[in-house]
This record gives sequence, C-alpha cells and structure tokens, in this order.
Amino acid sequence: MKVSLAFNRTAMAPQTGAMRVPQPMLKKAGPAQILGGQNAGKMIAEPIAPTQATMFGPRGALLVSPEGPLIVCDTGHHRVMVWNKRPADENAPCDFIIGQPGFAHEGRNAKGDAGAATLNVPTGIASDGTVLVVADAWNHRVLIWHSIPTKMNQPADIVIGQKDFAGVQANRGGDPTACTTNWCYGVSLIEGRLLVADTGNRRVLIWNEIPQKNGTPADMVVGQEDMMTRDENAGRDPGPLGMRWPHSVVGVGKKLLVSDAGNNRIMVWNEWPQKPGKPCDYVLGQKDDTSLEHNRAAYLPDERALNMPYGLAVIANWLIAADTANSRLAGWRVDNIKADAPLDGVGAQPDFTSKGDNRWGMPVRDSLCWPYGISACGDTLVIADSGNNRVMLWEVEK
Repeated sequence: MKVSLAFNRTAMAPQTGAMRVPQPMLKKAGPAQILGGQNAGKMIAEPIAPTQATMFGPRGALLVSPEGPLIVCDTGHHRVMVWNKRPADENAPCDFIIGQPGFAHEGRNAKGDAGAATLNVPTGIASDGTVLVVADAWNHRVLIWHSIPTKMNQPADIVIGQKDFAGVQANRGGDPTACTTNWCYGVSLIEGRLLVADTGNRRVLIWNEIPQKNGTPADMVVGQEDMMTRDENAGRDPGPLGMRWPHSVVGVGKKLLVSDAGNNRIMVWNEWPQKPGKPCDYVLGQKDDTSLEHNRAAYLPDERALNMPYGLAVIANWLIAADTANSRLAGWRVDNIKADAPLDGVGAQPDFTSKGDNRWGMPVRDSLCWPYGISACGDTLVIADSGNNRVMLWEVEK
C-alpha cells in the first residue's frame, strides 16, 4: 500500500494574506565548502568514528578571519577541530584538535578528569580575532584562550563558571551566583564584552571585560532579577523579562538580541540593559511576549513563526536565526527588525511555510537537518549543520 506524505498547507499553516516570496539570502549555488560532509548520507544510527576530517553533531563553528583559522566544536566527539587556514577543498582534514589525545580518540574529558584541555559537549564558540571562547556545556564552564590556539591540545588560559579547571559541577554544586554556570550553551564577544547564554540557569551573564582570572564573577544578568535565581521565565508566566532556554546572543547596532529557544522566540532590547530584571522591548517569532508555542501552535511555520531557534548571526544587512526544529535559516533585513516582524528571507527551504529535515529527504548540498550554531565572517555564514554531521561555509547575498 502506498502512503502519501503530502501535507495540506491550507489546513496546517497559519494564513497571513497574500503569499510573499522570500528575498534571496544565501547564494543559490549552495555552500562554497562543506566539511565533514562525507557522513551526511549515512543513517543516523550508524556511529561516526572520529578522524581528522569527520564530525559528530557539531554545534558551533566560526571563521576567525576570511582566510581562517576555521574552528569547529565537534560536539559529539568532545573536541574542538582547528584548520589553520580556511579549507579550499571539500571535507579537508583539520590540522589539530583540542580535547582528545589523538584524532581517533573520543569520550567526555578524554575519558579522564577535567582539565584545561579537556571538553564535555563543547557547544558555543566565539572569537574577536584574538581571544577564543568555548562554552564547555556539560562541564558547566566556559574556557578562554587569550590568543588563538596554534597547537595540539593547547590548554585554555582561563576558566569561568568554575573556580578552577578541575571543577565540573553545575553551579559548583550549589545555588547559582555571579560566579557559576549551569549547562552554558552559548558565548558571544560584543564590543569587548563577554556574554554567556547560561541556559540551565535561564539567564544571560555579561562580563564587561574579558576575564583575566579563573572564576571571575559576571557584572550583569539578563533574564533574572538577580544573580541568585534560576527559575524558568523568571518564576512567572511567559513575558518580556524571563526566558526558558537562551542559546545565542548578538548585537545589532544598539540592540541586544537573545534566542530564547524554549519559548520559540527571539528577545530584543532596543538598548543594552543596564540593570538586572530589565524586560525586553519586543520579540520576534511570536505575536507578543506572552506567547510561547512553536510555530505559533501550528504544525508548519509561516513568515513570522519560529520553532526552537538556537543560533543567531548578523551578516551584511541580515539578522539570521538557525530556526533549528524547522531545519531552516530565518532571516530579517536589519532595517526591518521590529515587534513581530515578518521574515524577509529563508534558507534551506523553498518558501516560508516549508519545514523538514533535509526537506524530508536525504541530505543534499543546500539542505539542513537541525542547524544549531551559526556565525558570520565577512560575507560568509558558517553553519553547524548538526543533524547532518557537517559544517557549511555559505556566502550571503547582500
């Protein structure tokens, strides 16, 4: 018996008037380079052995400069992969790694104790061209290198979230403070500040300067009214103050934006918060700041809906979100950002109302399966295509 998988879009997607056509956002030819892509066609249940070129569920990636280095959080293998220069060839092997004693090794903290060069589910990654920051999520800490690493298993210089490199407990085994983190998944460097999406504590921590000592306390918190609480949505009904699963933070001009994946929205502050408990001014992805359903309680998305947005990046004149559970990239022209603004562009799907891992097929060059982290460098969008076990370098349309 043949089973039809066709969807009735009229019944399943919200109707928003005349059908809008997405603006070109990414180069139509697809990514310029793909790394780790030799595994993209394999069945999800087949283990991926760590090598100099393979990845397993990468969740973060960046180009430090247009020429490189390229650095990838190879999350499932608990390591960071480094290419000294931007790869020119598809699936090129990396030059060295941090987190494991050799290219064929894997395991949390290299199957040993935590240290300055071990990792346990590395996820977020950021650099300002000099400093490298990695969110070592399941060690409940953030590692900082004061210069870009250049050699195998180069130890981090600083750890925050823990008092030293041996600590691995959430909130150091107690309640949250300005010095602790809990499942910290995202990191950003914006105008000299370090921002950490402290996901398990439902907050974003801000350091006004790059920490120079282990365990340095944060200067500010967003998403909670103080540094000692960790309640979902700040202990209230969903609204403009609290958050559920913050994952990524970017700045757009004077604006601060946080991807609140658990509430299926992006929170926007028109100006940087100066004190704890500052509510956001508006949200993207929901009709108002009290709504939280994925795709606005519909199965299919539309031009205003989001479904677990994780990554954020600002590139050219675009704000782009990794609309993770819709397996697409959602884009707004920067000048068009306002409350409940409709998307201007979309990537990896043909229109605003399509979703599906690899468009409900096998992976192809321009498809996505649960994109997680994204970052921008020049005109290149770097995409951690986590479900396809690969990283894309895809040029943006201006």
